Amino acid sequence: MSLGDAWTGPVLVTGTDTEVGKTVVTAAVAAAAQAAGLRVAVVKPGQTGTATGEPGDVDSVTRLAAPPTGRTLASFPDPLAPLAAARVAELPPLELYNAVDAIREEADKHDLVLVEGAGGLLVPMGLRPSGEPWTVADLAVSLGAPAVVVARAGLGTLNHTALTLEALERRAVPAGVVIGAWPTEPELVHWLNLSELLPNLLGAVPAGAGGMDPGVFRRSAPGWLTPALYGVLDDWRAWAEET
Repeated sequence: MSLGDAWTGPVLVTGTDTEVGKTVVTAAVAAAAQAAGLRVAVVKPGQTGTATGEPGDVDSVTRLAAPPTGRTLASFPDPLAPLAAARVAELPPLELYNAVDAIREEADKHDLVLVEGAGGLLVPMGLRPSGEPWTVADLAVSLGAPAVVVARAGLGTLNHTALTLEALERRAVPAGVVIGAWPTEPELVHWLNLSELLPNLLGAVPAGAGGMDPGVFRRSAPGWLTPALYGVLDDWRAWAEET
């Protein structure tokens, strides 16, 4: 699966870190894919921080993109990595193959299943039957799924993105990058980072997109993504001039 092919089946959405824009990028891909006529499901294996009563990530994606199916497999009250949150709350941790089965079940009924991770690629998500922790990277390998890596636009992103892509490459997981929040007034560092990320870049979502009116969001999303993610962005030079 190349960066030029349209991605179908299960697709992991991970990040270089926490708070990089994974949920908004997931919503943007869901909106673009639905505009292209695909049946889309969104799955969140492990949601944490639910004690606040605020909407979870699937709720946010549903508000912005309205996919017909949205599932959260496990929720934990504390805002920690899912495995740590399960232990603190004394709740059963998410088992890897239960997550795999649930995602494959949705893949049988949908053209595209977006699976949003928690934090970065190697955050402990739950336990295997052997009792060993598993990560989003392990989930990608088990599913044979490619990964969308959501990255920051600013200083520090090149190292974090390179480390994440290298970890995926070592596991033979195809991957591309989406910038999670492209600034309204980009500075030199943002443009230089963009040029370095360009060979792996699948899109750039504008900062503040999560606060858009949902109708505007859905109409705009294809313009932020390349055809591999069902967008219409096929000329980065023209995009840069418009920006």
